[in-house]
Amino acid sequence: MALLRLPQTLRTTVLVLGSSLAVAASADPAQPNILLIVADDLGYSDLGSYGGEISTPTLDQLAREGLQFTNMYAAPTCSITRSMLMSGTDNHLAGLGTMAEALQPFQRGKPGYEGYLNQRSYSIAELLKQGGYSTLMVGKWHLGLEPDQGPDQRGFGQSFTLLEGGASHFKPSSVDPSKLEQVHYRENGKAVVLPDNFYSTDFYTDKLIGYLQNSQKDGKPFFAYAAFTSPHWPLQAPREYLDKYRGRFDQGYDSVRLARIQRMKSLGLMASDALPAQPLPANPKLPGWEQLSPEQQRVEARKMEIYAAMVDNLDHNIGRLIDYLRQSGQYDNTLIVFMSDNGAAGENHTQFSALGAHTDNSLANLGKKGSQIDYGLRWAEVSAAPFHLFKGTTAEGGISVPAIVQLPKTLRRQGVERGVARVDDIAPTFLEMAGIALPSDSAKHPITGKSMLPMLAGKGSAHSNHSLAAELFGNAYYREGNLKLLGMRPQAGFGDNAQALQWQLFDVAQDRGETTDLAASRPETVQRLKAAWLQYAEQVGVVFPAH
Repeated sequence: MALLRLPQTLRTTVLVLGSSLAVAASADPAQPNILLIVADDLGYSDLGSYGGEISTPTLDQLAREGLQFTNMYAAPTCSITRSMLMSGTDNHLAGLGTMAEALQPFQRGKPGYEGYLNQRSYSIAELLKQGGYSTLMVGKWHLGLEPDQGPDQRGFGQSFTLLEGGASHFKPSSVDPSKLEQVHYRENGKAVVLPDNFYSTDFYTDKLIGYLQNSQKDGKPFFAYAAFTSPHWPLQAPREYLDKYRGRFDQGYDSVRLARIQRMKSLGLMASDALPAQPLPANPKLPGWEQLSPEQQRVEARKMEIYAAMVDNLDHNIGRLIDYLRQSGQYDNTLIVFMSDNGAAGENHTQFSALGAHTDNSLANLGKKGSQIDYGLRWAEVSAAPFHLFKGTTAEGGISVPAIVQLPKTLRRQGVERGVARVDDIAPTFLEMAGIALPSDSAKHPITGKSMLPMLAGKGSAHSNHSLAAELFGNAYYREGNLKLLGMRPQAGFGDNAQALQWQLFDVAQDRGETTDLAASRPETVQRLKAAWLQYAEQVGVVFPAH
């Protein structure tokens, strides 16, 4: 096999073991730094470099100077993605067969459904720490609430985290707090009091820069994980950003969505004749823009203005991290990976988190402290453009995410990367870049993701000859080459078993919008891929209702 050329600054011994690449770690302090940045619920088309109208100059520059992915898959929701990201393996093995908040009675007590990153799984932070890295984290953990399940217990030497999956972006109220404000912040495992001027994205960035400054003194390379909670619900932004996008979305959902798709085509991210998913795929009963009253249109446009403000502020803070790396002389020897944790979020969060006594969702207060809104299905369809559906589903709009990788200077390559990769590929990529061999503890689930380094060097996707499969909430997919078998649970409920799923077949090389179902014309292919998915489900322990 052809071996990937590692950075010249790394002194490594390369061993060929079968068809895998193992790299023996050295004590060389010039190992590359690693900065992993994860946005929360950011849609595929929100960034300027992906066709969006929101100002994101930092990420757009990273996309120009690095590799911009068009086929990066996450999992359908946040904690599921994070379990695969940390462990390098399937979420059903890592302990998040479903979200802890969504655990069903028939799943309780079953292996792989613990609701936290279990001890049978590796943690990339533990492995990098053992390999000589300073390990730093800020932001959203969402992989366990108990003291022995936090980031400080899974390899992070310094961490400031929100344990839950969502919270107010401002300091929670101490008087009659809403459910959204009854959350836990921990620094190195210990409870903390937030400052009065707390805003999540700004504060996490401040904290991580402080950690980076301290870690530079010990001479070790760093692994820094910035798990921002923006632009996750509730939509809230610093005051100086709130009016920046006034009037930008007054033309309504379809106009913004179609303009994004046109820009994607002009950027070369979509073929000029590609068919995007049609608008209104989720719920045709919801009103279109023209059916809204002028007051409803003002509220809807304001929601998207605030969402855009959050994304703008997120980009600004990522720029602060990049500026620090440049000023400290570490930029050229840092691998930077940016991605979203799932597709755009269309859920109505008031179903899960009741409004508090001091909630103020008046038009004048939207986006400020005390407001608690999301932007709903129609704007999620815009953020998911050009794809079908959104977060929580295994359709392309639920799992296709923006992703940008910038390699250290000695390996740097620019362009649009169209090869397929998935979130569980990140852990083995980091290990290979760091010169650390894949672990082989028989008591743990092996890392099954594929290192992306050959693809990052222009040698093609590791998944060209491998399939991808997944399941969450009874929804499923199985991808083999360009064929994607999509299994969606019946709208009425979870479905009795895998046979209850409604299976569709798409050629995603030609039809990423999932507009043309090939199942009826290719029944043998459907049955073959369905059998392969059932084999996957058995291997990882997908649990269905007993009946």
